[in-house]
This record gives sequence, C-alpha cells and structure tokens, in this order.
Amino acid sequence: MTAASEKPRFVSLLTKATLALILAGGRGSRLMHLTRWRAKPAVPFGGKFRIIDFPLSNCMNSGIRRMGVVTQYKAHSLMRHIQRGWGFLRGEFDEFVELMPASQRMEEESWYTGTANAILQNLDIIKAHDPEFILVLAGDHVYKMDYGQMLVQHVAQQADATVGCFPLPLADAVELGTMSIDGNDRITAFAEKTPSPIPLPDQPDTTLASMGIYVFNARFLYEQLQRDAQLEESTHDFGRDVIPHVVAHHKAVAHRFGPASLGGRGGGIYWRDVGTVDAYWEANMDLTAVVPKLDLYDASWPIWTYQEQAPPAKFVFDEQQRRGEAVNSLVAGGCIVSGAHVQNSLLFPNVRVNSFASIVDSVILPNVNVARNCRIRRSVIDKGCRLQDGLTVGYDEAQDAERFYRTDSGITLVTAEMLGQGPEDE
Repeated sequence: MTAASEKPRFVSLLTKATLALILAGGRGSRLMHLTRWRAKPAVPFGGKFRIIDFPLSNCMNSGIRRMGVVTQYKAHSLMRHIQRGWGFLRGEFDEFVELMPASQRMEEESWYTGTANAILQNLDIIKAHDPEFILVLAGDHVYKMDYGQMLVQHVAQQADATVGCFPLPLADAVELGTMSIDGNDRITAFAEKTPSPIPLPDQPDTTLASMGIYVFNARFLYEQLQRDAQLEESTHDFGRDVIPHVVAHHKAVAHRFGPASLGGRGGGIYWRDVGTVDAYWEANMDLTAVVPKLDLYDASWPIWTYQEQAPPAKFVFDEQQRRGEAVNSLVAGGCIVSGAHVQNSLLFPNVRVNSFASIVDSVILPNVNVARNCRIRRSVIDKGCRLQDGLTVGYDEAQDAERFYRTDSGITLVTAEMLGQGPEDE
C-alpha cells in the first residue's frame, strides 16, 4: 500500500479489470420537492454539476472506464444528463457508461426491489462484460476517492468483499451501516441503519460508517446475489442482507477512507450524503468557504459534467445602493447580477438577479429569475423559478412555512409549483 499511496492515483490492470455499477434508482424522498420530478443523483450540486457526476468522475480518474448506471425512479433527467455529458468514452477501447433501467429482464419483478436485486436483474449484461472485480457505488454521495487504492487492498488481503468506511460520530451514523473490525481490518460485525451504531473499542463516541462502496470478486458476487434471491425473508439489499451474510460466512475487509484514498495529496476527509434539504444546503454552503474541504479546483482530479454553452457571468451597475456584486460566492456562466448583492451563495447557470435584490446564504438552481427588491436568505430556490418583485424568503418563519417548505433548522425550499408556476423541463 505504501508504493500506491505515493502516487497521485493508482491506475493499473486492477482498475481495467473492474466494472463499476452505480446505484442511482432511489426515490430520494427526504429531499422533498427537489426530487419530485428528478432522481436524487440528478439533483444539481456545486454550481454546475449533478450529484451523479462525483462517483462517475471518481471512476474516470481512477482508471475505471467501464461503468453501469442502474436507474429506476424519475430517471428521465438523469439519463439525459448522462447521454449528453458522458458520451465521450470510446466503445472501441471498451470504455462506456451504460444505462441499466428497470426493464423486466427477469420474470419475477418489473421493478427493482432492493439494491442487490437491482444488480441481480442485470446479471446477464454484467456477465457479458466479463469483469474480474465489481465495484458497487451509491449514485447520491458527494466525495472524491481513488478506487484503485481500495482495489489494491482488496487483492492484497485476498478478500471476498471490501467495504469503504470512515470514522463518524455515533449520532451521525444512524442512517448508515456501521461496523467493527479486527487488527487486520477484517470486518467482524456489520449493522445497517441501527439506532445503536457499533462504537470503536478505543473511541466509544465514534464508529466506522459504511460509505455504500463495495468491491467484490465478480464470481463471488454472482453467487451471493443468487443465494440472496432465494431467501423469502430477505429485503435483497446490500447493507441489510448481503454484507452481513458475507461478514458472517466469508472474508470481508474494511477500506478506510482518508487522505491516502486520493494518492496521499493531503486534505481532510470529505464525504457527504446530501439526502435531506438541510444536508444539501450545508454541502453547497461548504463550497463557499475560502478553502473548502471539497476542492473543485483540483486539476489533477477533475469533476466531469455536461454543461450548456453560456456566456461569462456578468455584474453590472456600480451605484451606492445599486451595485452588482458577489462576495464569497460561486457564480456560474450565463448569470447576470444586475445592481444586486449576492453573499455566501451559489448561483447555477443562467440565473438573473435584478436591481436592489439581495441573496445571502442561499443556493439558486439554474434558470431562476430573481425580480427587483427580492430578499432571499438561507434558502434553496429550485430550477426555473420566477420570483416576483419584492418577494421575501428566509426572514419570516411563519410566512415561509405557510407558502413554501421550511426545515426545522430554518432552511426554506422554494419550487416553481409552490409559486403557481409549472415545473421546468428537467
């Protein structure tokens, strides 16, 4: 592992022999209205990306150029994004991003009934690619990681399965899988989404939380999926069913996520499940820091995406009460800030902010028009909204709760439908 961690990334025959399967079919219901018309992995993030771009880019940068995206609920915008933004791989070199929608490939079900069942229903396609290793990823997490490091450990320790993990306070891990390990990183116990996460022996307030990242020997995975499919009591889920069985009867090891997971370039551990409106807002706000924990400007580990051609962002007017400005903010192409103030915020492409408006601590998705005199604070404004003159959001708790969706921590979500406007085409 030492030699691998000294390199910026570890592209090898291991990564070339790997097929990545990205699970992107979940409902994402905790994101409320943000996933009413789109799948969670298709939700815009970071000023110009979609959430799915992060695991896909990690695969690309790790040297894994064979990827399948398993889709199900409200997948239209997700599939269109992948077709537009990820069509540059060359099939003649056995590189691809292949869409795997629920298509009744097996007689029993037309829909995927769990994460393991989603892979099982595509087993004929997977076997045709003849991978040696299969990397299973969640399509709705934001992070950067060299999967080559994980594959090296998997092979070196002769594991049947390897699970990506990182330390997390117990209170923050109730929605994740947690595990205990021995001195050789072998997993000795695994529990999925339990109110009592498994603590570390030497740190009783901390646990090793699963990232939803798994490496399997391909043939071993086929056997486990077929075994699980025969169990009537199974929910056919990796975290609830497959991984606990592998831990109990085979060799499963833990891969600890950290600075070495990006070739030893340093930096803090950054992994976010942006599964709630609060978490989504917070993760976007992280990017406005002077030195954000998630570095989108790292040229050696780019995040790839599809983006429309747009002119540069523009800031106009320079009067005392009418100055076009943005401070500690990310402003994408096509935006016009016309005599308005933007602070600690993210503006996605083609946002227009008109004179005397104020946007603070907010996330503004694409194609939003903010009329004059609007005041927006601690809010998420969904794609295509047209805010009327003088609208105030984020300042009056009762008023926001009556008109829009407001979280317990005070983040307000506004969608076009809440404003009496039709949803924009995703």
